[in-house]
Amino acid sequence: MHDPERLVTASRDGYTALDALYSGLDDDQWRVQSLCPDWTARGVLIHRIGVEHILTGWAPSLDAPPPFERIGPFEAELADASNAGVLARAREVWAARSADLDAVDAEMAAAPSITPTGPGVYGDFLRIRAFDSWVHERDVTIPLGIATDDSGPRAEYAVDEVTTGMGYIVGKRIGLTDGLGITFHVTGGVERDIHVLVDGRAGVVDELADPVVEVIADVATFVMLAAGRVDPQERIDAG
Repeated sequence: MHDPERLVTASRDGYTALDALYSGLDDDQWRVQSLCPDWTARGVLIHRIGVEHILTGWAPSLDAPPPFERIGPFEAELADASNAGVLARAREVWAARSADLDAVDAEMAAAPSITPTGPGVYGDFLRIRAFDSWVHERDVTIPLGIATDDSGPRAEYAVDEVTTGMGYIVGKRIGLTDGLGITFHVTGGVERDIHVLVDGRAGVVDELADPVVEVIADVATFVMLAAGRVDPQERIDAG
């Protein structure tokens, strides 16, 4: 079950956070390489608003996915726009998409829908979008050394999204031996203990009496490591 008010708040908080971020950047900062190899800070924003643009007016569906083919032409329209022009277009898109979100209630959040990870419900779709927005914001702020607020619904959804993949991360990527477990202590804006046990296959469990390893990480480090955005040794060296 998804709380529609929380989903909408997380979405709108993402728009507000990006508006505040880009409003404070100078032209050199707009050109800084983001943590996404293909995009500068400017490219990240254009991508983000491109996705929100094609979602505007789209209804949850298992059979008719969002018209992603429209993202390319939308991004091409902004290729020669000034930075101020890109931000102005972003505000138009966010306003239109925010108006769509007024319709999200419990029934709509539970409506069957395609999501970026396969069939689910519209609440899953919005949760993943909140996670994506949160990560992309840090794709820009981390290279620029800009502090972020790592609390609130978006941060909680980001940790939720990573948690759903922790069985794969521990079992396949880390390759922990059968019978062993790891506890991840997430700190900062979201305080959470995530226990993963390999019992035939790796999965998240409610309790773990004797983890072989305990990992402590702040929210941004935990999520951005899981997203493959930052180097673990650099984060360790940074404290």
